[in-house]
Amino acid sequence: MNAAVFTSSALSLPISFCKTRSSQVTRKKGEFRVFAVFGEDSGLVEKKNQWGHLFDVEDPRSKTPPPPYKGKGKFMDVNQALEVARLDIQYLDWRARQDLLTIMLLHDKVVDVLNPLAREYKSIGTVKKELAGLQEELAKAHQQVHISEARVSTALEKLAHMEELVNDRLLPVRVATESDRPSYSTSVQDSDRVGGKSLNVSGPVQPYSPHLKNFWYPVAFTADLKHDTMVPIDCFEQPWVIFRGEDGKPGCVRNTCAHRACPLDLGSVNNGRIQCPYHGWEYSTDGKCTKMPSTKLLNVKIKSIPCLEQDGMVWVWPGDEPPSPTLPSLQPPSGFVIHAELVMDLPVEHGLLLDNLLDLAHAPFTHTSTFAKGWSVPSLVKFLTPSSGLQGYWDPYPIDMEFKPPCIVLSTIGISKPGKLEGKSTEQCATHLHQLHVCLPSSRNKTRLLYRMSLDFAPILKNLPFMEHLWRHFAEQVLNEDLRLVLGQQERMLNGANIWNLPVAYDKLGVRYRLWRNAVDRGDDKLPFSG
Repeated sequence: MNAAVFTSSALSLPISFCKTRSSQVTRKKGEFRVFAVFGEDSGLVEKKNQWGHLFDVEDPRSKTPPPPYKGKGKFMDVNQALEVARLDIQYLDWRARQDLLTIMLLHDKVVDVLNPLAREYKSIGTVKKELAGLQEELAKAHQQVHISEARVSTALEKLAHMEELVNDRLLPVRVATESDRPSYSTSVQDSDRVGGKSLNVSGPVQPYSPHLKNFWYPVAFTADLKHDTMVPIDCFEQPWVIFRGEDGKPGCVRNTCAHRACPLDLGSVNNGRIQCPYHGWEYSTDGKCTKMPSTKLLNVKIKSIPCLEQDGMVWVWPGDEPPSPTLPSLQPPSGFVIHAELVMDLPVEHGLLLDNLLDLAHAPFTHTSTFAKGWSVPSLVKFLTPSSGLQGYWDPYPIDMEFKPPCIVLSTIGISKPGKLEGKSTEQCATHLHQLHVCLPSSRNKTRLLYRMSLDFAPILKNLPFMEHLWRHFAEQVLNEDLRLVLGQQERMLNGANIWNLPVAYDKLGVRYRLWRNAVDRGDDKLPFSG
């Protein structure tokens, strides 16, 4: 037995021993013998063919000579004992090999059952070669993906360029000369060419063109104009005051008493007439002085301008031309309920504020603490619009937007929850926020902003106390994020910087506003993007 262990160790082969228990095998007491579990002959033959050099050993029992002794009490000499020991060692070696072959066969059968992938026997070199081939194919696939991404990026750039060529026929190719510009031109001057197009907004703000005044301007919300109150406004650097006459209709007169130039808004409204606080002179909505206490009544009249009320707003016509018989509609879309109406005075020129409101691409960078918090930055932002129009929709934001002359921005935003956007268009969204911004040009460095917010959901919010204060707080936060930028623009513009130095595709609506504004300032008979 020790010889068997030695032989198997020399071959580096494990062998198993078991104590013989079968009654069919004769043994002496304490004797151990080696047994193997034999499988199918075909399995043994296959393994022998694969490992022939190891298992191709002849059964030594076929060559064992008969023992030289018989019967009991016979003793072998030394040579006979050595021969018997040699034959035993040969037999044990053969039996160990057979046991190992059987174990290998059973192992393969277990693996074959548990792991079908192991049925194919591959060398480590073969596996490494196949893995290297797979890695090479994967590298080629990655390279093909990068090529495809580059092609897509190039295609998007070409698409944006083509869209700009087709839909952005906005900026005049020819540069207007100094003699072509009227003397009342605003700060917008067509003197610089940028990328083959000219648009220059730089330098001090010029006096307003009289043509820009010949429009209806919303100046106040109806809810703010009670029968016994008045609303002072500045419009095109002129002071005005609005109040209701005896018939309840609003009127707008110059906010300066004819007597001693005292501001009338410091006085009061009595029976549809505004009374000066200095000497009690009273004026009706057409500007006629109807009462002069303590003196003879004189035929005195202060300037008044046309004033109407529509869609919950008070409108004035500050121009010299006859007013248009129709007013733009600012009524919220069907199904929307007005939740807030706010008025703010901002220290910026109204054109700069309109530029800002007509631009949505800045939101993920500017409004990171308010409505655009958490917005991702799109790889491409576009404003899609008809070739002749001042309205359209943003891509990829679900927002529709329109510039309505002369100073109004309307927008509808598809939302799912506060601060979140859903869908790729407003039609795909279940709930919406509608916004109205009016940028009244108070002076060349001041804008009166009227803001109205409407929702097509959660009508109960309208009746909650203090909600208007909450909306005002939120609106002021958003505006403050914009103001710090626009004020910086204004400062540099006044010092000669061009705030429209290099317009790109997503600036389309702002550029169209500036071109419309230039055409108005020039007094063109036909205004661009009018239909």
